[in-house]
Amino acid sequence: MSDTPQSFEKFKLNKQLLEAVSEAGYEKPTPIQEKAIPLILAGNDVLGIAQTGTGKTAAYVLPLLMKAKYAQGNHPRALILAPTRELVMQIEEAIIFLGKNTDLRYVCLYGGVGPKTQIEKLQEGVDIVVATPGRFMDLYKKGEIFVRNIKTMVMDEADKMMDMGFMPQIRAILEVIPVKRQNLLFSATFSGRVEKISEEFLEFPEKVEVALQATTAETISQRKYFIPNIKTKINLLCHLLNDEKVKRVIVFTKSRRNAESVYNYLERKGMGDIRVIHANKGQNTRINSVEDFKSGLVRILVATDVAARGLDISMVSHVINFDVPLIYEDYVHRIGRTGRAENEGEAITFINPAEGYHFERIEEIIRMKVPEEEIPQEVEITPTPFAEKQGYEREIDNQKRKADPDFKGAFHEKKSHVSSHIHKPKKPKRGNKNSKAKKNRNQMKRRNQKK
Repeated sequence: MSDTPQSFEKFKLNKQLLEAVSEAGYEKPTPIQEKAIPLILAGNDVLGIAQTGTGKTAAYVLPLLMKAKYAQGNHPRALILAPTRELVMQIEEAIIFLGKNTDLRYVCLYGGVGPKTQIEKLQEGVDIVVATPGRFMDLYKKGEIFVRNIKTMVMDEADKMMDMGFMPQIRAILEVIPVKRQNLLFSATFSGRVEKISEEFLEFPEKVEVALQATTAETISQRKYFIPNIKTKINLLCHLLNDEKVKRVIVFTKSRRNAESVYNYLERKGMGDIRVIHANKGQNTRINSVEDFKSGLVRILVATDVAARGLDISMVSHVINFDVPLIYEDYVHRIGRTGRAENEGEAITFINPAEGYHFERIEEIIRMKVPEEEIPQEVEITPTPFAEKQGYEREIDNQKRKADPDFKGAFHEKKSHVSSHIHKPKKPKRGNKNSKAKKNRNQMKRRNQKK
């Protein structure tokens, strides 16, 4: 264990977790990890005020895995609540990677997909449940979740959950799970509403609060492109990869699904030898892929953040952020894969309409405005499909609503606008035409009689 950072060893994590920490490339605990992990391991309720990008997920996942230790029984002993499917999947990535040397079982519960597979995993037996509040209550009401063994409950991004109107479901969950439990609440802000729920949710909590701090190496030049849709991202990626200056490149995506999609597309296009690494790839596969990339046998490596953290590869000429990272601190880790050992490197970021908000936050963190470039004329800019465009608009609405809870959203405005200007045509009364003709005939008859 000599390669494991001494600062993580002081938390007295077990060997399996320390090995995973070492493989994940964590050099030292972030401030939120430094403060929160000992308190959580000691059994305290914790109120953590920390923005996305501070390492807060590992701050509660590591002690959670340590306390659960090994698979036991059939029913969950820990519950993690998160507001969105995307965050649930992000937490899943952390559990997969940090818990890979354990036999602990988990299940992710979220809407947008059928519950059949989720129910099957619950029935097989689980130790940790990661869920959105709505899907959790749906399956609980169906009798699929046994809650009496839950000893720890985590509420992540509490402020966002309240903005999204999840409080009724959260209160319903608090009523059915055991009263005697450890509670952990994490939020980016400490508003009045967060303070209120913390009073309901936590018992004599220890409060930890940290701010984001990050810097980028001076040897790395950065640029960004605003891109309307994923197909145009692919077109620009292929254009850049055809440049002889791009000698050895890591392409970062935000999810395993995107990593596989980009990898498969580049393979079909015949872009040369390519490897892909993410949390679902076995350790030997990841190691072999990285070694091939280091040796120069492979020019392009497609990776997710969890799998690629801590890669020490020299002579990487370019890093391309195919997706903007939702953990803002990961931007610094990503682009730090190039420009190493005083070599010059280039970092390029693709930004779709819904990612602009996140990249602005990243620019605040790194304290610089990344130069923007126009999409080259040779790159085809394809029309954005209707469903993809709607997805961007909904995400932008969610971002504005988070900043201003009174914001009603573009969809709401469009609906009211349409309803105020479009009226259904009145249906003609049956026999209306005949009645009018009959009336005219009677009037003519009366005039003739007077004559």
